[in-house]
Parts: sequence; structure tokens; C-alpha cells
Amino acid sequence: MSRTLAIIKPDAVAYGYTGKIIAHLQSEGFRVLGLRMTRLTAEQAGEFYAVHRERPFYGELVEFMTSGPVVPIALERNDAVSTLRGVIGSTDPAEAAEGTIRKLYAESKGRNAIHASDSDENAANEIAFFFASSELV
Repeated sequence: MSRTLAIIKPDAVAYGYTGKIIAHLQSEGFRVLGLRMTRLTAEQAGEFYAVHRERPFYGELVEFMTSGPVVPIALERNDAVSTLRGVIGSTDPAEAAEGTIRKLYAESKGRNAIHASDSDENAANEIAFFFASSELV
């Protein structure tokens, strides 16, 4: 078993898709280890997305991720990182495969409903960003 992190983003939370997305993840064999609703500060969002700091979309991303509540979720299953990336679909919902979370719930490339870790190393760091190990069950 391996772990990964998903974050239901402010757009999906605002549209009331949180429960549907969690159910979708569970139907794909993910086990929820930790879950919370929170609102990121600009400092927290900036730190979380620091890898993108030099990219032209960084400021817009931080602004979006602080625009409303988010739901970080620590998940577990075999091959968690790559499986979750497949389940959520392409960053651009217009290019996402049918039945993926982004095809079903994302509005645009920038407002794309969900974040997923892109490597096992990043998954471990991202889970630790939101959850103490004692909070994971």
C-alpha cells in the first residue's frame, strides 16, 4: 500500500461536489486516512505551491487556493500516486477522459476541482503539510 494526497479545491467545494468526489475516490479503491476542511492563508498556499513560484501562474494559483475552503485528503491504496493521477484526469477538463473527476467536476484548466500529488516523495511531504502522523488512521 502507498499513500497520496488529494485536495478538493475551492471551486469544487463551492459547487457542493465534495461528497461526490470523496465517493468517487472511494469507489476507485482509495481508503481515506485523514480528511479536513480548511481555508489556506496566502502564506500556506505559497509554501505548498513553492515549486511553482517562478511559473507565470503562481500568483493566480495562490489567489485561487485561498479564495475559499479546501478539503485535503490523505489516501491509501496500491500504486496510490499514479492511480489517483489517472482517476482525476488531465489538468484541462476539456482534455480529461470521460468519467474522471476533472471531466465531471472541473470548470477550467485553472479551476480544475482537485489537486493530486505527482510523486511518492511529494505525496509524503504534502500529507505531512496537512496532517500530523497521529491524525492518520
